[in-house]
Amino acid sequence: MKTALHDYFAHTPDIAVLCTQNGWPDNDSLRIDVQDEAPGMVRCAVSFDEILTGGAGCVAGRVRCWGRFRVELGADGRVVAATREM
Repeated sequence: MKTALHDYFAHTPDIAVLCTQNGWPDNDSLRIDVQDEAPGMVRCAVSFDEILTGGAGCVAGRVRCWGRFRVELGADGRVVAATREM
């Protein structure tokens, strides 16, 4: 399940809503912590570094971002949907 969650969040634009400085998520820093589990559903905390760029497109900085998601899983353990929890 951890692999399915990581693959999903590494490839979905859903986590971009957590960015605060108009940057983009750094998948190398992506971390997923499962906080609650039930049949067909998990709640997890997602965190990553947001990459910020300067005028020339160079990396100008990083900002830590995080949020919580309710994730629905299919019978095969793959992510069906993810909803941000406030």
